[in-house]
Amino acid sequence: MNAIQLDRFLLTKLPDSQVVQRVLEGERELFEILLRRYNQRLFRVVRSYVKSEDDVRDIMQDAYVKAFLKLDQFKNEAAFSTWLMRIAINEALQHIRKHKRLMDNYGNPESIESIHQLADTNQMNPEKQTIKTETRMLVERAVDQLPEKYRIVFVLHQTEGLSNPEIAACLSLSDSNVKVRLHRAKTLLKEELFRTTHDASIFEFGSYKCDALVEEVMCRISNL
Repeated sequence: MNAIQLDRFLLTKLPDSQVVQRVLEGERELFEILLRRYNQRLFRVVRSYVKSEDDVRDIMQDAYVKAFLKLDQFKNEAAFSTWLMRIAINEALQHIRKHKRLMDNYGNPESIESIHQLADTNQMNPEKQTIKTETRMLVERAVDQLPEKYRIVFVLHQTEGLSNPEIAACLSLSDSNVKVRLHRAKTLLKEELFRTTHDASIFEFGSYKCDALVEEVMCRISNL
C-alpha cells in the first residue's frame, strides 16, 4: 500500500462527525466517504417506500444533495446516519405524495421489479445460485406487500440491524410503537418463511450502482 492509498484508507476510517467537519471546512471531496458508507442503508430505506429503482436512485441523489446543503445544521445530537435517513425518508414521502396515482398498484406481485444484484456465481454452484435467487425474490415480494409503516420498520430492524431505539429516533416513534409494528410485520410475513431464508439478502445496492450514484452526487455537488 503506497502513501496515497494509505492516506485514503485512513480517511475512510474517520468517524462521521470528523468527516462532516472537514467537509464543512472546505474538503468537499470527503463527502464521498459518507456516500459510500451509507449508500446501502439509504437504498434499503428509500426502497421500503418506493418500488421503482430509478425513482429510488433519484430520491437518494436528492437526499444526499439536500444533506450536503444542510450539513451545517447537523449538530451531532443524533447519529449522522439517523439524520441522513430522516432526510431520505422525507424525500421519499414527498415523492409518494407527488406521484400518488402512480403508486396505486404498489405491492402488486405481478408488477414488482427484481431489484437485487445476483450473488457472485463463483461462490456457489448454479443450482444453489438459482435457489438463492428465487428465495430472495420471494422474500422481496413478501416485504413489498407489507403496509408501508410495517415495511420500513422491518427492513431497518431485520436487514439493516438497527436497534428499536435507533428506529424510534429515525421514524419519530415510541419504542413500544416500534415493537408493535415489528411484531405485526413478522406476523404478516409468516416468521417461518424468514427462519428458512434468513441468509437471503434483500434490497441490495451493488458496487456498480454505488459507484454510479457516488459519481452523480459528487458531480451535482461540484456544480453547487
